[in-house]
Amino acid sequence: MMSGGPAVRVSIESSCERQVQEVSLDGMETYVPPLSMSQNLAKLAQRIDFGQSSDSDEERTDREKRDEWSTREAEEDEGTVKFQPSLWPWDSVRNNLRSALTEMCVLHDVLSVVKEKKYMALDPVSQDPTVAKTPQVFQLISKKRSLATAAQLLLKGAEKLTKSLAENQEQRRQRDFNSELLRLRSQWKLRKVGDKILGDLSYRSAGSLFPHQGTFEVIKNTDIDLDKKVPDDYCPLTVQIPSDLEGSAYIKVSIQKQSPDIGDLGTLNLFRRPPKAKPGSQMWHLRLEAAQNVLLCKEIFAQLSREAVQIKSQIPHIVVKNQIISHPFPGLQLSISLCHSAGEKKSQRASPDRIKPDDHLYVLEHNLHQLIREFHKQTLSSVTMPHPASAPFGHKRLRLAGPMGYDKAEISSWQHIEGLLEKIIKQAKHIFLRSRTARTIDSLASRIEDPQIQAHWSNINDVYESSVKVLITSQGYEQICKSIQLQLNIGVEQIRVVHRDGRVITLSHQEQELQDFLLSQMSQHQVHAVQQLAKVMGWHVLSFSNHVGLGPIESVGNASAITVASPNGEHAISVRNGPESGCKVLVQFPRSQAKEPPKSDVVQDGKWSHLRGSYKEVHWGRMEGRNFVYKMELLMAALTPCS
Repeated sequence: MMSGGPAVRVSIESSCERQVQEVSLDGMETYVPPLSMSQNLAKLAQRIDFGQSSDSDEERTDREKRDEWSTREAEEDEGTVKFQPSLWPWDSVRNNLRSALTEMCVLHDVLSVVKEKKYMALDPVSQDPTVAKTPQVFQLISKKRSLATAAQLLLKGAEKLTKSLAENQEQRRQRDFNSELLRLRSQWKLRKVGDKILGDLSYRSAGSLFPHQGTFEVIKNTDIDLDKKVPDDYCPLTVQIPSDLEGSAYIKVSIQKQSPDIGDLGTLNLFRRPPKAKPGSQMWHLRLEAAQNVLLCKEIFAQLSREAVQIKSQIPHIVVKNQIISHPFPGLQLSISLCHSAGEKKSQRASPDRIKPDDHLYVLEHNLHQLIREFHKQTLSSVTMPHPASAPFGHKRLRLAGPMGYDKAEISSWQHIEGLLEKIIKQAKHIFLRSRTARTIDSLASRIEDPQIQAHWSNINDVYESSVKVLITSQGYEQICKSIQLQLNIGVEQIRVVHRDGRVITLSHQEQELQDFLLSQMSQHQVHAVQQLAKVMGWHVLSFSNHVGLGPIESVGNASAITVASPNGEHAISVRNGPESGCKVLVQFPRSQAKEPPKSDVVQDGKWSHLRGSYKEVHWGRMEGRNFVYKMELLMAALTPCS
């Protein structure tokens, strides 16, 4: 931009893309319409010269090119597009395709004649005249040399492959003993004593006091022959285990009750290893695990045997060879056995019958595993620092602890620690008592249809205590009759029953006590149901008693009774229900409805005739209805006066 004068604006217009065809008198321009896609394609196809080769295009002079471009520019300046009116736009393409088709047909005919070799034959034409003059002997010699060279190369490659394969096999056969030993040391305790490498299988580090050493020896495996094929499971080391730890072992715990009420509770096998090995595990690892399991079973059984001899019980425990027999309850036998087999064949022969899945005590097995872990943990933490019985310093209450301290007997009772066998017996008692309670409730529910008894067991229980909620209801009247709800806390030797009102009753392990108690509660439920139904129906409760002192004496519990009156007081219903005697229903009618009203010389006034007369028993078995409460509802509805 010049600095001397002002800036000048210059407007630039783009050239018209389309050519002007006509300018009218009023200055309106008419443009040539653009070519369509088909017209543009035809225009471009006319410019192609299919007859001219690429060589002729290169030899064309610049002058001809300039003449051609000048003629095209002149045509474009004129604004007209010239077409050949007599020819089709694709005529040249069609002509070229037709000529190509003719040449291909000729070529096909020539090839077919040559193939038959009847009229024409083809002979090769040699370009180098010296090759034809070479004798065949020299050709064979050259081919032989080239084949020998190729064979030598192949032999050298085969030798290298065989050497590398042999080296790999030797490396596979001679595995690194140190690396395998390092792998063994990462999982088991090892120490070197002289020229030997010894390992430890015992549970001393976990708190075990079992006198068995549990020592095994690691030996390098030299039995393999390098010239033969090496098996896939080859290992450069082996372990030597003591003979008394060979094979497999497990502890068998069974609870047997030889009585028709419940039968055998089941059997479980503790620490029994599966016979199949896990994929990828070494043979030495499987042998060491099996030996350690045998050692653990022997340690546990030795501890149980020692406790069985030391514990004082009403029925002494019996220890015979590899079996401990205990009697937690009369008629109940707890058997703990140590099963040890030295070989696989012997274990298969001596293995007991297959246990059904229903007889397996999964809860007891889990609890016993926890007990053994706690036993080892308790052994580790048993060493405690001494604590003084009294102290002359500190608070006054601490100084009074000396004269008011406990004696030796009380302190020793506190220091008593339950043994492993005692805990197992307590768990066996609890499992037996729980199974007996469940069987008693189920038998009553299946035997007695009215009223119905339901049991809801809690999923979260303690090792020595379980709880179950028992509901006694009548079908169709669950919302009205909710009086009997019991909470049964099943312990080791007794059952605590908690009523809805907070009363607590303690029952022993005897099945008859629980059965009699539930029968009495079901009998009381019928009377409570009549009381609740009377309130709904508008009847009046005249008397109610859970323990009736009149009438026949029940061998199981006591009878219950209730008396209700109709809304207008004309009728009364008296119900007496006992666990054994059953239900008895009496109805009292007015004196006026009697067929022969009683005559009395003393009572002459007619108002005394409105009093109720004597009771009449209802044939309860002939009443229609699905249960007791439904029949009572029909009876009350029939005796209720219409308003």
